Amino acid sequence: MNKIGLILQREYLTRVKKTSFIVMTFLGPILMAALMIVPIILASLDNVGKKNIAVIDETNWFLGRFENADNMQFHYVFESVDSVKSQVLNGKYDLLLYVPQPTLNVPVNAEIYSNRQIPMTTASYISNTMSKEVETKKLLASGIDPNIIKSAKTAINLVTFRLDEDGASKKSFTAVNVALGLVSSILIYFFIFIFGSQVMRGVIEEKTSRIVEVIVSSVRPFELMLGKITGIALVGLTQFLLWVILTAGIYGLFTLFYNPAQIPEAQMNAGAMMQQTNPVMDGMNQEAVLKVFEVVEAINFKVIILSFLFYFIGGYLLYAALFAAIGSAVDSEADTQQFMLPVSLPLILGLVISNFIVNNPDGALAFWLSIIPFTSPVVMMVRIPFGVPYDELILSMSLLIVGFLFTTWFAGKIYRTGILMYGKKVTYRELWKWMKY
Repeated sequence: MNKIGLILQREYLTRVKKTSFIVMTFLGPILMAALMIVPIILASLDNVGKKNIAVIDETNWFLGRFENADNMQFHYVFESVDSVKSQVLNGKYDLLLYVPQPTLNVPVNAEIYSNRQIPMTTASYISNTMSKEVETKKLLASGIDPNIIKSAKTAINLVTFRLDEDGASKKSFTAVNVALGLVSSILIYFFIFIFGSQVMRGVIEEKTSRIVEVIVSSVRPFELMLGKITGIALVGLTQFLLWVILTAGIYGLFTLFYNPAQIPEAQMNAGAMMQQTNPVMDGMNQEAVLKVFEVVEAINFKVIILSFLFYFIGGYLLYAALFAAIGSAVDSEADTQQFMLPVSLPLILGLVISNFIVNNPDGALAFWLSIIPFTSPVVMMVRIPFGVPYDELILSMSLLIVGFLFTTWFAGKIYRTGILMYGKKVTYRELWKWMKY
């Protein structure tokens, strides 16, 4: 065990001191924090991009129908289109909305002119406003009161509850659970491949440089493989934890030093803009904020985080042993392709089927794929946000541990022979012989 500890320490310290590790450790949290910070800053600066919009309406259907907002100011003009286009080029107006006289009775065409890129929110607001006005006039022409149609539209508030074994009910939010499950499974999938590939490359480098011949003179090949796998696992876990801590720290500093009054103002501006550009969201109010808190309370973060760490480590250890065996059996990274597909296929299958499992997380397919060690790291993380019985979770974790021990034993038999084998094209038949040595 002392030798394994020395190898583990060497693998860990060698990798955490690399420039690439240090750069990604700090660059990752910056990018993740930027995804949360940049929208707030952009929303707070939304009023800076105020657009003066000239409107030429030859139909007179939309006069006075466009409402001014903090970022849009409408000016109804009665000049020629060419004249107003010149004013747009000179900077008097930012956009020109031209509604030509229709060949039929209903104006269904409109044109927007600008010397810059037209904001999508502005174009969407204009389109929705015109659509509602045309629909209203069509209904009135048919003798139908638009208010009756509007009052007939009813939003169904469908609340879902999940019953536990004791009969107690708890609100569930399917869309949030789907997002959490898929994101968690994708992260584990990429972590396993990224750090598992590091194991394989490390083995190939030591083998081709003949350093391994010196190492195995004092260390058993199995101890060398286990120390390498565990050391790189700690590197991955260290980087992941640093990402979480630094991302939370960066966002915390932002909320501490950024003017607190601007954050709610930015959120209000963003919300107001969304109301203007999407009529479906006209009824949004403080209930949306309360629903967010309900969603957060409904998520069992403790179970999700602990399960994520376990399946991340367990899945990595299981596949890293196989990657180490592949690395020991070949002389270059180009020769690994024939062995990579059979090894990675179960993991890829689990990720692909995850899109179907979210629709039936308690089905037989979801159960068996979350129990089988080769697919459980990905599939079980899809199921956990929906709620998994603890007996199934314990069974899945136990089998994953057993699977890791089996793959380590299996890979060790190939590793001890292949690590000292040079210049020979390895086939599956040759690997089977090594298994029987």
